[in-house]
Amino acid sequence: MHNFDFVKPSSIAEAVKALSTEGAQALSGGQTLTPTLKQRLAAPTVLVSLTGIAEMQGVCLGSDGLSIGAATTHATVAKEAAAHYPALAALAGGIGDPAVRNRGTIGGSIANNDPAACYPAGVLGSGATVVTNRRKIAADDYFQGMFTTALEEGEIVTGVTFPVPQKAAYVKFNQPASRFALTAVFVAKFADGVRVAVTGASNNGVFRWSAAETALSGNFSAAAVEGLTVSSDGLIGDLHGTPAYRANLIKVLTKRAVAAAH
Repeated sequence: MHNFDFVKPSSIAEAVKALSTEGAQALSGGQTLTPTLKQRLAAPTVLVSLTGIAEMQGVCLGSDGLSIGAATTHATVAKEAAAHYPALAALAGGIGDPAVRNRGTIGGSIANNDPAACYPAGVLGSGATVVTNRRKIAADDYFQGMFTTALEEGEIVTGVTFPVPQKAAYVKFNQPASRFALTAVFVAKFADGVRVAVTGASNNGVFRWSAAETALSGNFSAAAVEGLTVSSDGLIGDLHGTPAYRANLIKVLTKRAVAAAH
């Protein structure tokens, strides 16, 4: 690991100022950044911790939906969102292991946008709004590919606001060693339609399965997905599963998610 300075600001304004320093990098939960530093694959001169910023922590139900501070840990979301958005709480409670859940944060997860991470599916499947120090970004515009988001230089995620659906569920097929999603599906039913988000399957990261959304908007049942097929083009192929295997998993897990949502 290379030498670096460590800064822990107490406000968003202080964090933004610290991050304007050349070579500075934000540190949230550190579940990806820390091992990257250990392997010397990153060499920031300053690490700016976001975990001490009170205004970026906590879970709150308001008129716009369920607002979660970006520095809120997975464990906290699993506990405090359960009464308001059980599917999201269950998603958070299934990330990694207790050590990961007590350090990792929702902001760190979606800023990193790992193609097999759980939170991107919850954010995209819910049609959530990502709040930064500069603006609000719709989930459909935020995720732009593997490890790629709409965040600009000097912009940090400060929170996420989730509209609460009528019904929802998240079903994950675990990669047993990492507990990342080999493939996972988040399904959310709203008054104006259904959203289906898939993670762990595509080379382009999280995406919406539009054919399933159309079918389920007309008939919210597992049977509505039965006649659909998923193309394996662009899906991940590795030692854990072929693109065709993941294509089949998308359909199977969507049906299970719909059944679970009921």
